[in-house]
Amino acid sequence: MCLYNPFTDMRLLKIPALSSMLAWTALGAAPAVHAADASSTQVERVSLTAAPNAPALDSSLPLADRILVRKSERRLFLLRGSSVLRSYHVALGLNPVGQKERSGDFRTPEGNYVLARRNPRSDYFLSIEVSYPNEKDLRRARRNHWNAGGSIMLHGMPNQPRMGPEYYERNDWTDGCIALSDADMLEIWLLSRDSMPIEILP
Repeated sequence: MCLYNPFTDMRLLKIPALSSMLAWTALGAAPAVHAADASSTQVERVSLTAAPNAPALDSSLPLADRILVRKSERRLFLLRGSSVLRSYHVALGLNPVGQKERSGDFRTPEGNYVLARRNPRSDYFLSIEVSYPNEKDLRRARRNHWNAGGSIMLHGMPNQPRMGPEYYERNDWTDGCIALSDADMLEIWLLSRDSMPIEILP
């Protein structure tokens, strides 16, 4: 495994509004959840808690309560209630059409899952595991004597890319995971929580 420090990635430091977030995180800042003022609508938000000697940062972001992925649109939506907080372009598995059925079919799953384990030191820029396979997936795999597979993640770009940036921007390229730009993955990391529902539609 490549022990990669995403906060030294110069591509991200050039992105407006994210450079200060990265600086805070690199200095040991941690995301913190708080509520809005009592006088306003109660909405959970994520703010960055300052590390010692960290530069000032005025940033308060709404915390999502679920994720929706529409595979046919190559879009991931961060939602809070019926409101779309953010929308992102995604890349899917190399064989994107249809439900994932077994290990090695290069399909991205379809169904209802939750966000599970987070890995800041994966082979990609940040990753969050999706709880595939669920019970329905396991029953289908057992019925057909297949290995259902697993290790489906939301993740950013490879730490050691084998292709140029244009390839990753224009193509489905994962083994079945849902891939985003590094900047988008950082936002999802900050605006999501563990065990949050994720629905993946065709």
